[in-house]
Amino acid sequence: MANSTRETTTEQSLAFIRQSLKSATMDHLEGTHFDGSIPHIFVILGASGDLAKKKIYPTLWWLFRDNLLPKTTTFFGYSRSKLTVKSIRENCHKYMNVKPEEAGKYEEFWSLNHYVSGKYDVRRDFELLNQELEKFEKPAAAHRLFYLALPPSVFEESTSHIRSTCMAGKGWTRIIIEKPFGRDAASSEQLSNHLASLFKEEQMYRIDHYLGKEMVQNLMTLRFGNRIFSPTWNRDSVASVQISFKEPFGTQGRGGYFDEFGIIRDVMQNHLLQILSLVAMEKPASCHPDDIRDEKVKVLRCISPLELDDVVLGQYVGNPNSDVPDARMGYLDDPTVPAGSNTPTYAMAVVKINNERWDDVPFILRCGKALNERKAEVRIQYRDVPGDIFDGKPKRNELVIRLQPGEAIYIKMMTKSPGITFDMEETELDLTYGSRYKELKLPDAYERLILDVFCGSQMHFVRSDELAEAWRIFTPLLHRIEKENIQPIPYEYGSRGPKEANEKAKENNFKYYGSYKWVKPDHQ
Repeated sequence: MANSTRETTTEQSLAFIRQSLKSATMDHLEGTHFDGSIPHIFVILGASGDLAKKKIYPTLWWLFRDNLLPKTTTFFGYSRSKLTVKSIRENCHKYMNVKPEEAGKYEEFWSLNHYVSGKYDVRRDFELLNQELEKFEKPAAAHRLFYLALPPSVFEESTSHIRSTCMAGKGWTRIIIEKPFGRDAASSEQLSNHLASLFKEEQMYRIDHYLGKEMVQNLMTLRFGNRIFSPTWNRDSVASVQISFKEPFGTQGRGGYFDEFGIIRDVMQNHLLQILSLVAMEKPASCHPDDIRDEKVKVLRCISPLELDDVVLGQYVGNPNSDVPDARMGYLDDPTVPAGSNTPTYAMAVVKINNERWDDVPFILRCGKALNERKAEVRIQYRDVPGDIFDGKPKRNELVIRLQPGEAIYIKMMTKSPGITFDMEETELDLTYGSRYKELKLPDAYERLILDVFCGSQMHFVRSDELAEAWRIFTPLLHRIEKENIQPIPYEYGSRGPKEANEKAKENNFKYYGSYKWVKPDHQ
């Protein structure tokens, strides 16, 4: 299918991004435009944590390695732990994916790193951090980026101290905010009001890493760049839309952390709802970030708060017949999980969008841990063929956008079986990225998003009104689960989830045949 004149190589992709970065005009928050000669300081608050070790430092290394960052960039870590750059490097190394030929570049990257130890609630410590940052800046101007990889308990103090002691003098300051963005509508509003009192909305980048995934970013092009889909992207042709997130493992000893949030707060209220808004929104006036986010908010405003009858909640139990030791342990067997916890590890929610395009079309959100496979996808199922002349044999067409693993877009369709017979069979029109774009390196979601912050693009970040609408939809349900101690349905580790979820999907116009499984094509 691929040919040499149309192949996109890794180097071509990187060259395109470099040119985009070079020519991009930065958001003029303080009247300052992109200038590669101006120092950029990237500060990681929470540098001792897992997120920094596994994601942020590796991402910065990959961007630096590929020459995608301004050449004037310096990196600072900040946390309460008494660390050194050497110890941070040792902790991060196995996640950096360094090739032997990159050793020199790798050394150069770490030579640009620095570390300051300090508390999050002590103003003097941030003043000392600011003094260190100033050593690497020019008097004329400097740009500062702060990544808040912090626990919610220290969020307000740390942001207040950034505002009072660490803002760039003659340049822009941008704040990257990692979820959770509160626990419910009230706590999210409190956090949003606090941030709004310190920073402008244009300075804040609320990061949802799913918005950095290749196939999520492709949704707009797929929808609005192809005439073939537009006439059928509505209630007249679509029976249901299912957005799924599945993990084949449990809490892996981190149940205590997970139990504070649960699967709804961890995945559904943010990742899946963001995907839903991109699937369902109307065509924006332009590709400007605010035009896109305006349309996403309009969709969310058309969704009523979820009721208990709209959801199926599950919690995994051990599978005694499994050969895998972890699979024999249920959620409550994790010693870090509180005894008798009713926190769901699986959730299905049926969402209805009350507008002209989607009236009465169910959007089925499903997510869970300890399921039968790893998968994240959007599955748009079309209505049955009207005036069927094949005695009920045609199965529904589906457009599937697979986010992970193995990025792909494929359409399930009916065709005549090859040969003399006139039988029908299910097949697909398939665009699998690993097959079609064999030489292409797809950047990690964090690479895209952190690069967007340097470029000043907020297209793939969550705006405050989006966040408020998302919490409005889910807060009543979450409060009821907690106040009424709603018990989740047990499901076995390694299964597809509670059987009741399959029934709920069937009731909401989703047909599961079980006769077809997409086979990831051979990349060779």
